[in-house]
Amino acid sequence: MNGRNNAAVAAVDANVAAALAYRPPARAPQAPPDPTFPPLESYSEDFGTQPGTRPGTHGSTVVLTCGTELNPEPIRWLWEHWLALGKLHILAGAPGQGKTTLALTMAATVTIGGYWPDKSRCDAGNILIWSCEDDPADTLLPRLLAAGAERGRCFFIEGARSEEGEVQPFDPARDLQGLLEAIQGIGGIRLLVIDPVVSAVTGDSHKNTEVRRALQPLVNLAAACDCAVLGITHFAKGGQGVDPAQRVVGSVAFTAVARVVMVAAKVKSLEDGQDARILARTKSNIGPDDGGFSYHLQQCEPLPGIQASRIGWGGAVQGSARDLLTDPDEDQDEVPAEKSDLPMLLWAELRDGSTPSKGVETALVSMGYSKKQIRTAREKMGVKPQKSGMGAGWYWSLPDGFVPKPEWLAAVGVREDALEDAQGAQLLKQGILGTFGASSLVGHVQAGDAREVI
Repeated sequence: MNGRNNAAVAAVDANVAAALAYRPPARAPQAPPDPTFPPLESYSEDFGTQPGTRPGTHGSTVVLTCGTELNPEPIRWLWEHWLALGKLHILAGAPGQGKTTLALTMAATVTIGGYWPDKSRCDAGNILIWSCEDDPADTLLPRLLAAGAERGRCFFIEGARSEEGEVQPFDPARDLQGLLEAIQGIGGIRLLVIDPVVSAVTGDSHKNTEVRRALQPLVNLAAACDCAVLGITHFAKGGQGVDPAQRVVGSVAFTAVARVVMVAAKVKSLEDGQDARILARTKSNIGPDDGGFSYHLQQCEPLPGIQASRIGWGGAVQGSARDLLTDPDEDQDEVPAEKSDLPMLLWAELRDGSTPSKGVETALVSMGYSKKQIRTAREKMGVKPQKSGMGAGWYWSLPDGFVPKPEWLAAVGVREDALEDAQGAQLLKQGILGTFGASSLVGHVQAGDAREVI
């Protein structure tokens, strides 16, 4: 029995000894993974003797400039805050807004050293136009002449001549160097108009990288020729109510690369209810990015039998492009004017007689009503816009014999603060007013005043 136990103990001791003596097999050494970039020691010994170079880069050199080697320079303007020399600009808008005519009117101003809409004077110079949509002889030149251009300062890109002498369509990817030489040969080019600017993009105009790659030569051309480059493009469908710069068709690179983006659109005038057009800045990296000018299209006959359009400039307008360029056909999700308290409030503003339209508009907009709602209410009530004289502003007045609704008079007769309650309800609904007060923009209406309206 003891012998059997001794044998078991000896077997266990042997297993323990074997376990203690076990060593895992040595693994074969593995090479480390390749580094993302070649290690410095893999370069030749003379690496760094020529700054920015290394073997295998075909002699390319990275150019660095220290800030101490640069002299700060101001932006040089062809039209201050609108067209800068050596920069790329974009002019966008929906079809039918006169974008090309706007660009040609600017070009005509340059040729004669004329005045811009803000009354500043332009230095005279030559202009160059590349258009893939309009013929120079029957469209472009007549419009330039209609705007008063000097014909001898107007030049047009019609193509590029091959080595065989054949004239081919102009291709910026192939012919930009030749264009630079031609511009230098003419001399004095101050403005280059490209219509449409997407013609300069040989790849997909909706791909950011391809658009940037295509536009960079134009940026370089503007700097080399010291001229302003103005590219014309369209708005994409839809998108009303958003930043106009975001409505430019194609890649966002069009507006990102351009230093100034201008937009042209039709708006509905609150003063006289007529359609008006506005040219506004929607983006600028080198100056103010708001404000604009009203304009209208005119037809004239610059030469016998030649009809052409030109721009008639209006006054300056203030505000952002998003606020200024409201599409008159834009559909908004809002309460119809006739189903709100707006008609009663508009009546209260005008009940004492002819009133400046801007004051009325400001009061109603501050209560949360949109310009479209105000316009609709004004038209339904027959409110008459009129000017008081030359240079004077617009006034609104109720039509002759206008009879306010009984409930308006009843409300006024019961409580003198009825109109304030209506204002407060509207402001509260719009989230403009808290629950502890009402607006006082419209004064108290006394019961005795109601008898005057009747």
